[in-house]
Amino acid sequence: MMGVAGSIALALAPDVMIIALGMLLGRFLENTLWVALDKLCFFVFFPALMFTAAAARPIGLSDTTSIGVAVWVLIGLGFVLAWPLRRIGPASFLDFAGVWQTAWRFNAGLAFVVAQALPQEAAALMAVAIGLAVPLANILAVGALARGAGQTVGPVFKAIVTNPFFLASSAGLFVGASGQPLPATAELTLDRLAAVAIPAALLSIGASLNLRVLWGLNGLTSGFHLIKLILLPLFAFGLAKVMDFNSTQTSVVVLFCALPTAAAAQTLAARFGADRRGPAEIIAQSTGLACITLPMWIAIVVS
Repeated sequence: MMGVAGSIALALAPDVMIIALGMLLGRFLENTLWVALDKLCFFVFFPALMFTAAAARPIGLSDTTSIGVAVWVLIGLGFVLAWPLRRIGPASFLDFAGVWQTAWRFNAGLAFVVAQALPQEAAALMAVAIGLAVPLANILAVGALARGAGQTVGPVFKAIVTNPFFLASSAGLFVGASGQPLPATAELTLDRLAAVAIPAALLSIGASLNLRVLWGLNGLTSGFHLIKLILLPLFAFGLAKVMDFNSTQTSVVVLFCALPTAAAAQTLAARFGADRRGPAEIIAQSTGLACITLPMWIAIVVS
């Protein structure tokens, strides 16, 4: 076990250094730069990475279906487990919906960082997991926020089905299944864009990371973190056993569930008029706590 942990620590050491560099640069560079970098990651770098990962090898229908069912069940479980926290949450349902979503949403950018600790085919399965999870995670979040705000959800659902992650992973699956290679120039361009995704995301994570927010933990926020970072990965192990997953499939669903919550949760909350301070605090705490919990889950799944 110590040998495995040491190998993981060595493999992830460059990523930790990039996060530390981001923390340093975040103190000196303007916030607008990081906002722009986040947009590039969302619209360009990570869609390229997801497409190339999903298209790298044909993924069977059984793999796609199994991973899809697993992540949908686990997202739904996060939705249900967090509902009892309503009793100690904000008085306004809209404000509660803003923090409720953090129990099942996930940091897609960090998913491919942790996938580096897994066999090569895991990156393709992680792309499938993210691509299939994005619509449901957003539908649940939008539905709760729209109900709290008394708004219709039609325009937002349109944004969900045009989500770059969903489109990129779907296109990658199609290309991989077709067996037809991309033109060499297009493939090289996508590969170079994909290579930027993880370093850019790590810099951005470092710039936004403030471990002092951990001192603000309370019953409500601790409940969300317990669900997202501990209980869901544990349930993922059980579900993988029930669904008779192989080791790679199990690793993917467990680490998918162990990801910190989505950084975009506060933006979506603000879009519907909810108090964004609640989700912003949980996002910062979740990212900081994941620096502790994620290496533990990685060590467990690869042992």
